[in-house]
This record gives sequence, C-alpha cells and structure tokens, in this order.
Amino acid sequence: MNGRIIREIAPLSEDDFFVIMNHQNAKFDFPVHFHPEYEINLVLNAKGKRIIGDSIMEFSSPDLVMIGPNTPHAWTGNSPNAQVITLQFHSNFPSDNFLTKKLSLPIKDLLEQSKMGILFGQQITEEMIGRITKLSNQHGFDSVLDMLSLLYDLATSRNKTNLSSSAYVKKFDTTKSRRINMVNNYLTKNIHNTIKINEVAELVNMSPSAFSHFFKKRTQRSFTEYLTEMRIGIAARMLIDSDRNISEICYECGFSNISNFNRSFKSQKGCTPSEFRSQQKLVTIH
Repeated sequence: MNGRIIREIAPLSEDDFFVIMNHQNAKFDFPVHFHPEYEINLVLNAKGKRIIGDSIMEFSSPDLVMIGPNTPHAWTGNSPNAQVITLQFHSNFPSDNFLTKKLSLPIKDLLEQSKMGILFGQQITEEMIGRITKLSNQHGFDSVLDMLSLLYDLATSRNKTNLSSSAYVKKFDTTKSRRINMVNNYLTKNIHNTIKINEVAELVNMSPSAFSHFFKKRTQRSFTEYLTEMRIGIAARMLIDSDRNISEICYECGFSNISNFNRSFKSQKGCTPSEFRSQQKLVTIH
C-alpha cells in the first residue's frame, strides 16, 4: 500500500461492541484510508464520488455501504448539509462461534462479501435511515441487540451489489470448490501469460466444454469474463499502488496490446486506465 492510502486508527476500544459516529455537516475531506474494523456508512443530503477498493463511482443520497476490514475507501463531495453516520465494529464481532450457527449464516456471508464493499438497494437503505439514526442515540445492551438485528436485516435484504473487484481484494476463492481454487491459483501465477481454456480444463481433468459449463455454474460468469475481470482488478491495483507506466501494466496483466487493455478497462470501470489513475490521485492526495 503506498503513501496515498493511509491506515486509520478507529476510535474503537477492546471493551466496545461497536462505535457509531453521527457527523453533521460532513466535509468529505478524509483521504482514502483503511482499518481492520468493519464499517457501515450511511450518507445523507450529499452527492459526489465514492471510492471502495478499485471502484470509483458517483453516489447520491441516501447511500448505504458496508466495507470489510482493510479495504481502502473514501467519499468525496461538496455538499453543505451532508450527514454521515458511521458504524464500526471489530473483525471478531460477532464471534466465529456465533457465525457458525445456522441462523447466523446470512450474517457470516455478509461479512465475507463486505471485503469487496457492498452497496445496498434503495428499499433497504430507506428502511435503515431511521434505524441507524436511532442507533446513534442509543446506549446500553439494547443497542447491541438492535445492531445485530440490523446486520441480519442487511444480510437478508435484496439488491445488494459488490463494489470492488474480487481481484483487487485478492478474494479469488469465492467458492469452496477445490477445482475452482486450483484454477484461481493457476490464473494468479500465470496472469502475465496467454491463458487458454483447454490448458486450465486439463489442469482439473475435465474436457474444455465440461469445464466451461462447470465454471460458469460455479462463478456465474464465463471463463473469459472471469479472467478479464481478474486481469482488470490486478491492473487497477497496480495503477493505484505503483508508478509503473500503463503499457508495462498492460502486458504484465496479460493483455496483448494497449487498445485491448484500454477497451476492456473502460468497459469494466467506466474510464480508461489513465483516467482511473488521475481520479485516484485527485481524491487521495491531501
């Protein structure tokens, strides 16, 4: 992680279940940062840009996002009446033992997915405004129960969207499949090379057609789409974390030429690699 992204020391002690901060007239002047705690951010009366990992997107009010441990994030904007309510809790709360229980499995999945950043749908966001605002004014054990209830309702809500790419947060093992994990390890080690589906199919002792069907069923995208997403995610991280030139990054991530790299990058990120790097510099240098 380079100097443009900083580690934040969260105001959360070992004796706390969670901490909630209600910022009135938020200035959005905090640079891209990360910390080992989970975070839920509710942004009201504002619009601007939201950075989560390698996702840079426009946002408008209300905006409700959950961010996992050590995922870089920031909001930037210029709204005079902006309000930001931030809830942070330790990475070991709820406990592993709690999360293994059947009723807690949705929360366990929510916490895992939050490593990529989760944007919640409009309906649940509207429902959560009152509950999160109320939680910011509560004290005592009831607030812990309400916080767990809030996590469960977020976990079971519909229309959630992952923001950062899996490659950026190095979250390739998205399934428990041994063969998918073997494929991910192979792709990671050979990302700079030309990778053909028949080579990967042979690795897991399957025919190319059988592997193609198996892979899409497990990952919800074709092998080609998955590989391109992984290449772009790794490239995005290199654009942020290094000063290497774009053509060098292009070939190191396995693209055959700059025009193909630019086209694929813009298709996934909505901007070219150079625009992406410029946007990161604009919002992270303070």
